[in-house]
Amino acid sequence: MKILLVKLSSLGDVLHNLPVVWDLRSRFPDAQMDWVVEEGYVSLLEPVCGNAGARGIDGIIPIGFRRWKKALRTNEFSQSLGEFRDFRDRLRSTAYDVIIETQGLIKSALVTRLARRAGRGVIAGLANRTEYSGYEPLARCLYTSRVQVPLRCHAVDRSRWVAAAAVDAPNPRREEDPPKFYPDAFADTLGAARLMAEPYALCFHSTARAAKRWSNQHWVMVGRRLVALGLRPVFPWGNAAEKTVSEALASQVTNAVVPDAFSMQEAVGIVAGARIVIGVDTGLTHLAAILGKPTIELYCDSPRWKTEGYWSPLIRNLGDIGNPPSVEQVLAAIEELSAG
Repeated sequence: MKILLVKLSSLGDVLHNLPVVWDLRSRFPDAQMDWVVEEGYVSLLEPVCGNAGARGIDGIIPIGFRRWKKALRTNEFSQSLGEFRDFRDRLRSTAYDVIIETQGLIKSALVTRLARRAGRGVIAGLANRTEYSGYEPLARCLYTSRVQVPLRCHAVDRSRWVAAAAVDAPNPRREEDPPKFYPDAFADTLGAARLMAEPYALCFHSTARAAKRWSNQHWVMVGRRLVALGLRPVFPWGNAAEKTVSEALASQVTNAVVPDAFSMQEAVGIVAGARIVIGVDTGLTHLAAILGKPTIELYCDSPRWKTEGYWSPLIRNLGDIGNPPSVEQVLAAIEELSAG
């Protein structure tokens, strides 16, 4: 059995697709399993390649869609065209029995068609959109097997159900078969990548959509409470505008830190080294929940049911679409998790 997973981006989507690897591996222990992913997220998949004590995927096939798109407007187009040809040749070097695409986007579906199928190989994808999710209906025309899922379906469950249907397996039940993300031994490899020696708390205040942000004044109050608990608040950032906000927040919180920019590879260790993580609905907050850290997820303008962490007693999901959590709720959750 040769299986290809296609989940290109973004950070949270790639993370929420990880349980598919272990679901399929438990059913097909000897299968060859590869994954096509945007080159910026390769480091998220490296720990599931068998180097952390458990065989997950066998090969990572990077794709540079985002970079190639930018190159269309520059003189680097010819180089990108060569890279695309190399990607295509690698993708087509294996004939896959099952190809699984769980995002429902045309660009992802096109990748499934670019891959080489073995005989009557299956291309499985979403038959319908789920509420509040990006979905392009034309993508389903490129699948050979279209999987219907509930209108309200958690991102992790959605991926697992599409994969199960692709191999004629029953849908995993979260109560009986909770999702697995990384090998158990993986956490033991992250200790050396901490941001600092003293106990720190990560405050992910930034997100791609401004409506999903939480009040700056609330963040200041949270930062001051963390200091009172003996933790050093850290306000990360991803671009110049976010750095300005981080610096403004840190200026009002004694001992707070605005770190240097860090890569996706560094992010895993930095998150794993935190004592507690508080963040809005964004990929790095979901990374903390997936790594089993005490995590407080803040939902301000996105539905909580779609991505809330449900697999660990150390996760607190607060707020909902159109109903941001109060600062009192967040402070109470910090007290609860800190006491534990």
